[in-house]
Amino acid sequence: MFSEIKLFQVKPDKLDAFEALISAVAAEQRGQPGCSSIKYMKRFYTIDGVELGAPPRELIKIVKCVKYYSYWEFDTKENYGKANGWFFENHMKTIQKLLISPFDISCGDVIA
Repeated sequence: MFSEIKLFQVKPDKLDAFEALISAVAAEQRGQPGCSSIKYMKRFYTIDGVELGAPPRELIKIVKCVKYYSYWEFDTKENYGKANGWFFENHMKTIQKLLISPFDISCGDVIA
């Protein structure tokens, strides 16, 4: 298995547009050959200042951006490469307009 994690730093006034767009994009991502799963997470909680074992606390204000993460998993890195090319060709420009900086990508083999 091969996976990728993307970090999106979304402009505070573009949250609704980003979430609507990503809902549609995720449906297309699921249909890419070799895709095992795609998930998106909105970071709106933290464990900073929280006692061990207690639930995380909700973030109460937006300082610069809201962070979203995606986790995309594939059967092979070849299928990942093709799907990643598709993603950039079809969605990068639209997504970039909603971000404060280019998204960050980390990818590699699944180990567990």
